[in-house]
Parts: sequence; structure tokens; C-alpha cells
Amino acid sequence: MTAEQQPKRVRAGRRTVDISRPEKVLFPEDGITKADLAGHYRTVARRMLPHLRGRPLMLERHPDGIDGPGFMQKDLPDHVPDWIHRAELPKEGGTVTYAVCDDTATLLYLADQACITPHRFLSKADRPDHPDRLVFDLDPPGEDFALVREAATGLHALLDELELPSLLMSTGSRGLHVVVALDRRAPFDDVRAFARGAADVLAARHPDRFTTEPRKKARRGRLYLDVQRNAYAQTSVTPYAVRARRGAPVAAPLSWTDLDDPELTARRWTLTTVDRLLEENPWQDPPRPRSLKRAQDLLGALRAQTGSGVAAR
Repeated sequence: MTAEQQPKRVRAGRRTVDISRPEKVLFPEDGITKADLAGHYRTVARRMLPHLRGRPLMLERHPDGIDGPGFMQKDLPDHVPDWIHRAELPKEGGTVTYAVCDDTATLLYLADQACITPHRFLSKADRPDHPDRLVFDLDPPGEDFALVREAATGLHALLDELELPSLLMSTGSRGLHVVVALDRRAPFDDVRAFARGAADVLAARHPDRFTTEPRKKARRGRLYLDVQRNAYAQTSVTPYAVRARRGAPVAAPLSWTDLDDPELTARRWTLTTVDRLLEENPWQDPPRPRSLKRAQDLLGALRAQTGSGVAAR
């Protein structure tokens, strides 16, 4: 075994995790190695773990780097160490055993497995049918990120009308996520119906800019207000996760004032600039989880005013 192939031993709390082939290049154009990926997740663990604990994960793995074939892994194989937490949840015709990342050591183990991006459930394993997060996914129809900023601004104002505080995050890929913390009382079907209703209202207010039309041909250049992640076993990228794209962009919590910056993009922050990202914490004082009951009543009144059930497409 060459020196480059020697495992790198990384201490994380009470455990030591071996990073095998630490000099394996995962991002060829950037020279970013598996050791660099593990170092990133060790650095961001304190900020990232509160968004991971107790949640089943979908693991986006790229064993041969981002230019090679990658895959999404649900079921954990039997050889995974016993100290990695698991959640066995139902699926049609059986069950799936998901990884649950509750500590830094698990983050490092996943990095060793070339899991570049952990995607999290919007619910926790103890109540998988009742989400504690609602997510609006805003991707540009082309390269016009100004339209994404405009949609996020509109959603922020609308959610304020509905008395639901919200958070903003860049995805590290193409767009932005607008996130609402929920109290886990409403099941996914109700949460998704609410999210769709809110999207309908925003689309009805700006029919030339936004749409809830799932068919791409019918969107005609408008931004799609995507609420489809709000469903059982669907996932959303975790804050501070690296994306499998050139430059190793990072999903980053943002403040609402960031929307005022015309230079804002989904890939502003990267693995190599994460130290500056960590200098501030826009989500330091997150809003308390909210019930949808009051918001559903307010939304019903707005939909009646706009006729959004018809006009939103």
C-alpha cells in the first residue's frame, strides 16, 4: 500500500473514523479529494447536525468522483458499522433501512463512502408521515436567477401574510429553497395541499412570471413553484451539504437581505469558501415550529379573493 493509499484517521468525539484512500480525487477539475470532503463535513458538523439528527437520509454517492457514475442509496448495506443509527420505514411491499446521521463520526463515515451529498427527509424517523419542514423549491426556467430571487421575495411576503415565518437557503445546485418549520401535527397530504394552495395564490398574483404547471411545455418560460418535495420519503438537500458539481458548491443558509444582492446565485458558497460562510449564521435564531391551522384559514380567504384555483396554472 502506497503512502497515498494509507487510510487517514480522523477523531470525532469518542470515535476515530478511517478515511480510506484520502487522496482519491472526487472533483477532478478542482483537485478536491476525499480527505477534503471529510474535512469539510468535520468543519461544518456543528452547524449541520441539527438539520440531520433523527432524519432518514438518501445518500448521493460518487465512488469514482463526480465525473464517474453516481447513484442514490436508500438501503444501508449490512457491512455498515453497528454504531451508525438506522431507521427502518415502510415502503410498498416491504421496508427500507435508512441511515440516520446523529453525530460527526457518522458524517465522516458517509464522506469515506464518497457520499458527497446527504439528502434529508422533511420528517423525522419517529413520525415519518408528519413533516416538521415545508419546502418550496425554486429553480430558474433558464439562466435568469433574478426570477428566482423575485419568486423567493414573493413567497416570503405571502408567508408573512399567512403568519408563517420562513427561512431561505441556496441549494448549491440551481435555485433557492424557502423553508417553513412545522409542529408535526399535520400529515404530508395536508402540508402538500397547503403548499400547493400558497403556490397557486402567488402564481395567480403574477401569472406572467410564475406557474404551478408541472408540464414543462406549459410553463412558457415562467418559474415553476415546485412543492412536490412535501411528500413521504421525498428529500431535500441538507444545509451545508456539498453538491456534486464543478467547484464543489455548498447548500447555504441565507438571510432574506441576501435577495437584495443582484450577484446572488445558487452556487455562491463552495467547499473552499466555507470558512467565510461560517463567520455568520443567518439561521442562528430560527422561528419556532408553527401549526398550519391558522395559516390554512388565512390561505382559504386569499384563494377566494384571487380565484387562484383556476388562474394559477
